Amino acid sequence: MAEGVVARATAVAILDGVLGEGRMLSDFSGGDLAPADRARALRLAETVLRHLEPADKLLDKHLRKAPPLTVRNTLRLALVERAEGAPAHGVVNAAVEITRQGGKRTAHLAGLVNAVLRALPETVTLPPQKLPRWLRQPLVHTFGRDTVTAIETVHGQEPPLDLTLRPGFPHPEGELLPTGSLRLRSPGQLSTLPGYAEGGWWVQDAAAALPANLLQPQPGERILDLCAAPGGKTLQLAAAGAEVTALDISAPRMARVQANLARTGLTATLVIADALHWQPEAQFDAILLDAPCSATGTIRRHPDLPFVKDGSELATLTRLQSELIDRALAWLKPGGRLVFSTCSLLPEEGEAQLAAALTRHPALTAERRDLAGVAPGWWTPEGALRLRPDYWADTGGMDGFFLACLRKSA
Repeated sequence: MAEGVVARATAVAILDGVLGEGRMLSDFSGGDLAPADRARALRLAETVLRHLEPADKLLDKHLRKAPPLTVRNTLRLALVERAEGAPAHGVVNAAVEITRQGGKRTAHLAGLVNAVLRALPETVTLPPQKLPRWLRQPLVHTFGRDTVTAIETVHGQEPPLDLTLRPGFPHPEGELLPTGSLRLRSPGQLSTLPGYAEGGWWVQDAAAALPANLLQPQPGERILDLCAAPGGKTLQLAAAGAEVTALDISAPRMARVQANLARTGLTATLVIADALHWQPEAQFDAILLDAPCSATGTIRRHPDLPFVKDGSELATLTRLQSELIDRALAWLKPGGRLVFSTCSLLPEEGEAQLAAALTRHPALTAERRDLAGVAPGWWTPEGALRLRPDYWADTGGMDGFFLACLRKSA
């Protein structure tokens, strides 16, 4: 394939996997692609997913019948590239070549692709993708239509990269956020940035850094990081001087935790086990439970989620979250604290879980704690934090989270 077409063709194949087979973007390995082509292909596929339905509305004006998925994805990609300002000539030629080289199913439609793309207006603008109905309706009920529209606007933008910094270590230049995270706009190759080799920072969304901040780990405390992978919170706890046990059910994901510990020179005890069956040898001073959830708060970074999930797993997830809270509390010393968090926008995985936990455990109290950079309006009346993607929208937003610090009676 001609230069510039490989990444585009790969992006189309990725879109086929997401939209045709229900595969996650994270399933894409990249194969033998050069790192630059892999990165570009993923970015292009993500951008299409951020604007999918608006792109289809414009394309459908020029299509008499639905083309095969691969051809539609080729058209979607070309349209999104045009909206980004790419020269029309190169975009059209690449789309035609991808279609011609697609075999019997697509080659005969190269003329159609050429005609449709040349019929598009010179200036193309695409609004962001709306959330799917199963998610949008409950969020409108919870937050209001204007807030959901603001969240979708943030979802339509490529997010910046956030780093958690270790004091006294070198780090890149960027925007220091109120909560202490560093935000980078165009980071490039991470391993070449200042402080990488020294373990001076790690990639972690600013919102994802707040559960460990809320726990306020102290040197020498025995702390359990429950459902620990990919490990950002483990690193935060270890950097604070805590004696950390990190537990997760996934061996491949825990390998990433081990690699980050090795790079940073931090230490933690890693346990690969199912939390519903594991038992610790002794109780902990504090526990951080970042529970499995719908991940609906992370769509700005994972625009494939609305297309591969439908909410059907919610009942199973909320039941698991309740079980994990109850097990974690049994492992907590009297007077100890548990931070429960989910990267979800849905009240069932946040506010409702907190209310139910307080009902099941009358001796439990929710603590509102001083936390640098947190706006007063982010706190709920119950003393928990509700974070939304439209917070800090002018600088790139943040992931949606719910987090609460629960104190066990002494």
